[in-house]
This record gives sequence, C-alpha cells and structure tokens, in this order.
Amino acid sequence: MKSFKLNYISILAFLFILAGCEREGIDPITKIEPGQDEGAPEINIKYPQEGTVINEPKELSNITIDLEVEDDIELQEIVVLVNGEQVATFSDFTDYRIALKKVTFEGLPIGEHTVTVRATDMEGKQSEKTVNFSKEPPYSPMFENEIFYMPFNKDFMELIGLETPSQTGNPGFSDDAQEGTGSYKGAADSYLTIPLPELGDEFSIAFWYKLDPSVGRAGILTATDDSDRNQGFRLFREAAGADAQVIKFNAGTGDSDIWNDGGNISSVEPEWTHITLTVSPSGTAIYFNGVLERATVLNNVTIDWTGVENLVIGSGLNFSGWGHNSDPSLIDELRIFDAALTAEEVSMMVNPPSEEISLYLPFDGDYVEQATGRNITVVGSPSFAGEGKVGTNAYAGAEGAYLTFPSNGLLTDEFSTTFWYKVNASPNRAGIISISAPNEADPNKNNLTKGFQLFREGSAESQRIKASVGNGEGNNWNDGGLIDATTGEWVHIAFVITATKSRIYINGDLVNEANVTGGVDWTGADLVSVMSGAPRFVEWNHLSDTSYIDDLRFYRVALTEEEIEADMAQ
Repeated sequence: MKSFKLNYISILAFLFILAGCEREGIDPITKIEPGQDEGAPEINIKYPQEGTVINEPKELSNITIDLEVEDDIELQEIVVLVNGEQVATFSDFTDYRIALKKVTFEGLPIGEHTVTVRATDMEGKQSEKTVNFSKEPPYSPMFENEIFYMPFNKDFMELIGLETPSQTGNPGFSDDAQEGTGSYKGAADSYLTIPLPELGDEFSIAFWYKLDPSVGRAGILTATDDSDRNQGFRLFREAAGADAQVIKFNAGTGDSDIWNDGGNISSVEPEWTHITLTVSPSGTAIYFNGVLERATVLNNVTIDWTGVENLVIGSGLNFSGWGHNSDPSLIDELRIFDAALTAEEVSMMVNPPSEEISLYLPFDGDYVEQATGRNITVVGSPSFAGEGKVGTNAYAGAEGAYLTFPSNGLLTDEFSTTFWYKVNASPNRAGIISISAPNEADPNKNNLTKGFQLFREGSAESQRIKASVGNGEGNNWNDGGLIDATTGEWVHIAFVITATKSRIYINGDLVNEANVTGGVDWTGADLVSVMSGAPRFVEWNHLSDTSYIDDLRFYRVALTEEEIEADMAQ
C-alpha cells in the first residue's frame, strides 16, 4: 500500500510540472506536415569529381562512386550510370530525404569516362548530374633522378611509387591549380601522411605553393621521427612582418641540426610560387621561381634518417612545438629527387623550353636532357670541350663514342633540329644525328627508307653537311652545303623536314632544299644517335664524330628561316 501511494504521488507531480511548462510558454511536441514539394533532388558526386585522373599500374581499375542525394520531401529512385550504361539503381531509403550511397564499378579501362547520377522524387521531379574523369597510363618520370610525384589532380595518389597517403582531418582539393585539374588544399587539423622514399646524402624537393595567410605559421612538408629536430627535415613558414611569410628549412644531423633561413614571399594577394629545396653534404639551397634565394655551406654534413619513415604534407607533425601546425595553403606538382639539382636544372624545371621543343641538350658539363628529362645512354668515352658556344661547355666527341636515346615523343610529320658545331675533319666522314630503323636482313647495311641521317664527309679543308630522308619506299638526298674545316669556328646548323621538303641551313642561311616525296616515314626509327651514325647508319663508315656540338634542340615543327635566326640568338 505504501508503494502504491508513492507511485500515485509521483504521477501527480509529473502532471503538475507538465502543466506548469505549458503555462510558461513551452509547447508540447506537435506533428509537422511535410509541406509542398518545392524542387527536384540535389545531387553531389563526391567521387570521382570533375577532372579526376586515375593512375594505376594495370589495364583495368576498380572505382568506388561516392554520392549524396537530398530532396526536400521524399526520394523515389536514384540511378547511377558509367559511360551511359546503368550500373546501379536504388529505391529503398532509410532516410527518405537524404541518401548516402557508394557504388563499386569494376573493369574501368584507360580513357575518358563519365559518371552520371539521376534522381527522382515522389512527385516525379528529376535531376541529373554528370562528371567527367579519366584513367591514364602509369606516370613516367619527366626529370632525371625524379623518384616521387604527386600532381593532386583531384586525387592524392603518388604516381611513381603508386602509394596512396593516409588522410588526417579533411584535406581537400582546389580548382585553382598551377598545372592540371586540381591542387592540394589544406584545412585546419588536416594533412596527408605517405611513406617517404629512400633518400641518401643528396635530395631535392620541388613544388608550386600558393600561400593562405589566414594562419601566422605552419608546417609545409615534414619528415621526422620525433620532436627533437635531430633527424629528418622540416620545411615550414612563419610571419616576416605584416606583409610577408618566410619559407625556412631545418634538418637533423644526428646530434644537432642545420638551418637555411630561406626567403620571403608576399602574404598580400598571394600568387603561385615555385619552391625548390636542394640538400647535399656541401650545402643547402632554396629557390623561388627558379631563382636562388638563399644557400648555405656545409662541411660534409649529412642528414640522419634514423627512424624517419613518413612524409607529412600540409602540417608540421612532430614539429608543432612552435605552432607550425596545419597549413591551409595550396600545394601543386610535388616532386622529390634523389639528387641535389643544379641551378640550371631548377631553372629549366620552372621555365621549360617552348612546347614546340621536344628535346634540349645544353651539354653544360653533363648529358642531362632539359625539355622532358629523357634518359640519355652514353656509349664509349665522350668528354666535354672546356668551352661552349652557349653556356659553359660543349660535347667533345671521341673515337667510338656517341649518345643514344629512344625516339618516342620526338617524331612528327614536321621536324627540325638545330645545334652549334665546331668541326674536326679527322676522321674525314662521320655521322652527326641519325634517327634510323635497323636493317633486319643485315645490320651492317644501312636502311635509308625510314627516318633520316644527318652526316658530314669531305677533306681536311672543307666538309659537306648532308642528309638522307626515308619516305618508306626509298630515300631522298639533300646535298646540303660546305663548311670551312680550317678555321676552328663555331657554325650553326639547322635541318628541317616538312611534308614535302627537307632543308639545310648554315649560320641561318638556306644552303639547299630537296624534295621528300610522300613525306618522312618514321616506321621502326625508334633510336636516336648523336655524334655518330652507329649503330644503324654504319655501312659507309659514317661513325663517331670527334667534333664539338653544343645546344642541341629538336622541334616538333618545321622552323622558318626567321625562327632559325631566333634560335641562333638564344
């Protein structure tokens, strides 16, 4: 009986309180009608996004389509299509106004693709959204010693090691990109973590950077094991007055650390800035837009990589003691090299030659190809001249010596090559540039029906620059012109192929034009030889050239005489 009375009293108290709440103006829960259907469903395709590029080392890929659809009243159906073909349909929704769906599509081939999402609500209102994306072949390094590349084209994949970083927080993408379709966009408490490629005593890092000055300091790229600064490295930024930020570098040497105090970039209406860091035992350097900002000198000092496993992008993880946290700025075209780039290599990366130039060998003490980073094979023992017509040095030929490299990406219906040349008439004939196909029947015989051969022959007094151009059925000769072999002077030579002609210019003057019946045929001409006819143009002893050559360029177009004169003036 006592328990019954207590429960009865509790119920009365609850009713009294409820009535009191109504008297204070607090309404009880009431039903809300759905109202009028004002519009069609809204569609958000989270992945792939417009412009996403998928790079994987396999012919067919699987993708997960991530989408969100919202309606103001009630969804009836969602249809997902890939390249116009229906791959999924949804009509049962737990939340009838908001649908979060993922669809796996298997067997995506290389090429251009579309994802389309079509949504219909209960009143028949329909909306549709399509994004365009692509799957590309695996990336081939553009530059010598390049071991890491992240283009951030609406995807975080690193394209050489084919690693996908882990994400902390909400890093994203921006349509504001220096190259390609997107760039990395930082956010508060957000960053990427990816295995650091193996680095030794020398390395370089290069990327485009657009500062977001909303935070006073931040980590940009860090690779550390802990917070004591004795291992790995840290590239970061901090305020340098009211209108600038300083980009700085710190690295651990085991027992201590080293610094490069870098330089300032404007925080007022920031623009894209290319930043390059180079590190070697003899010093460090920071470049802005290809120009050296600050260099330091070291005495055989190396970075200690003990315990350093990951690269952090967009934050100062393990380097936050001074507030170098997440960076909301934009980063694009991030590359790492396992060598300390030279000033010339940095400049060429930032300011590449004209798009019409497909190959550039300046020969300034190395065989680094500057237009695309093409790998060059050195045969024999060529050397350098100790002088150059352009730059600091030139190629010096030697017996049995020459350069070779694949011709892929160099061959078009129109073609030009230009270079500076100082002839050595001994031997009295030699190959200069040959893009030839092999003679399958007899490798000791020339195949003149494909590609071209530019060569010289003559005497100790004069040498004739000549060419043969193959048209598939036979070849057409261009007897070129003579150069004086006794003066020891630099001569500019240009060789041009059009759809119907070949032309040879010496010092900017046309010395001979010849017909090329049917145009050049490049079939099988997959190897370029420089400063020799070997290994495919050997029958008439046009072998290694002991002359000097400098500033060699290939063009994808047939240069005019005015353009050749401009090439000479570079």
